[in-house]
Amino acid sequence: MVEGHVSAQDLVAGRYRLLEVIHRETNQVCWYGEDVAAERPRLLTQTGLPAGAGPESAGRITARIMRTAETMGLLRPGRIATVVDAVVGEGVLWTVTEWIDGTPLGELLATEGPFNYVRAARIGVDLLDVLEAAHAEGITHGELNPGQVFVRDHGGVVVTGFGLAGATLAPRITAPSYASPEQARDERIGPAADLWALGAMLYAMVEGRAPFRDRGRVEATLRSVDRLPLRAPLRAGPLTQAVQGLLRKDSRERLTRPVVREALTRAMSEDPGTVAPSLPGPRLRGVYAAAREAGRNWSRRTMAVGTTLAVVTVTVAVLAVTHQLPGTGSSGSAAAAGTKEPPAASATATASASAGATGSGTGTPPSASPSAPAGAVPSGFRRYTAPEGFSVALPAGWERRRTTRAPDGAYRVLFGASGDARALAVTYSERVGPDPVEVWREDVEPDLRRQGGYVRIGDIRATTYQGHRAADMEWLSGSGEDRVHTFGRGFLLGGGRGFSLRWTTPAGVFADAANKQALTVFLNTFRPARV
Repeated sequence: MVEGHVSAQDLVAGRYRLLEVIHRETNQVCWYGEDVAAERPRLLTQTGLPAGAGPESAGRITARIMRTAETMGLLRPGRIATVVDAVVGEGVLWTVTEWIDGTPLGELLATEGPFNYVRAARIGVDLLDVLEAAHAEGITHGELNPGQVFVRDHGGVVVTGFGLAGATLAPRITAPSYASPEQARDERIGPAADLWALGAMLYAMVEGRAPFRDRGRVEATLRSVDRLPLRAPLRAGPLTQAVQGLLRKDSRERLTRPVVREALTRAMSEDPGTVAPSLPGPRLRGVYAAAREAGRNWSRRTMAVGTTLAVVTVTVAVLAVTHQLPGTGSSGSAAAAGTKEPPAASATATASASAGATGSGTGTPPSASPSAPAGAVPSGFRRYTAPEGFSVALPAGWERRRTTRAPDGAYRVLFGASGDARALAVTYSERVGPDPVEVWREDVEPDLRRQGGYVRIGDIRATTYQGHRAADMEWLSGSGEDRVHTFGRGFLLGGGRGFSLRWTTPAGVFADAANKQALTVFLNTFRPARV
């Protein structure tokens, strides 16, 4: 299995700097990196090669990947990752692509949990489009899995990994739990293997797990794929027959592409609220989902001004982070960043004005704790120093959960803890407007009102933070158990630069003493290095 502990000080192939792991699959690690020669963000995929793939085969492996990716890029422009380089060294294949404005499907599943079948069907149709183009040209992907599929922030997918299958003698290089039975038996494969992988990913999207679990060793996992019966899907709704039809052990019995397309299209027209509703997931998932939605809208604004987002999904949420935490509205960061931020994740929120009035809003910005000097780290917290250029005290057990970046230097860092429905988001941008209050009012709120499910608490308040111009905003979003309360503060550093902090909790506990203390500690201890 590939391990991700490559030194960040070393350059891959003498020119690619590794910055951060963004996703892992069995025997594969995806990195956010940069081309130091071209000064551009890159996606670097690190794949372990099987024994026997010596230096003499390096040229054949890299040539196959470059050639297949180029062919597919011509067939489906915008749907296939553009490979700019491929390098083999020390038993590892590095595939370098242009940055993709999306998030690995596997990462979405890990953070957001099972999808409803309508969302799964939409992604399935996009994948089917790519596979149909490949199969018409006699190309089989052969390594399809959630780590090879990037879901774009504005819809659609981008597929990576073409050319890996057949590059070595191994039946499967990555994610053996998504291998077809014929691969598990090391038989010749064709388009039916990709249809199996499509079925396995549809299964994973609706069930929250692969149809056959990874057993730690490739051989053991492949045996289970070949020999064990399929566990019937429980959440697939109208996709059930399509999923089971794609996951037939005998490749000759699998559903054909036209039949699959018809089933997916039909499922997309269904109402997931009336058929096989998804089981409720941890509340924290709802919080993260809201943040991701905010990130998508923010990135749309950024792309509109010509920014090609790297980890765009929430990257540009950098601004959004200004005032929004995962799961709260989207006005926060955008306000401070000077770009339009996305609406609250839950567009179905029905919070009323009266709810906003009776909510636990602070009404005024939190003040520094009278018992501790500004910047002091109280008991139960620890100071975290980020390599990007800021530090903040975090509660014990909290850690950095996710980072997204944009090529223009903007980034967003999300902090939290497993099982904790609260979150803190820190964003940085170099495109901040001159008046943080106006950014909130003119760029953020109109968009939030159009989306619905948003109630501001009180006024947008101009303030001063660490000697910088700032603006505070609070709002409610979501509904039912997923309703959340967010406090956001965005402040300007000058020269178009700005940070924002967003603190989000379940709405009913925002005013609890522990949560008030946490917000006060965040504001007291946050220190930007870029001043």
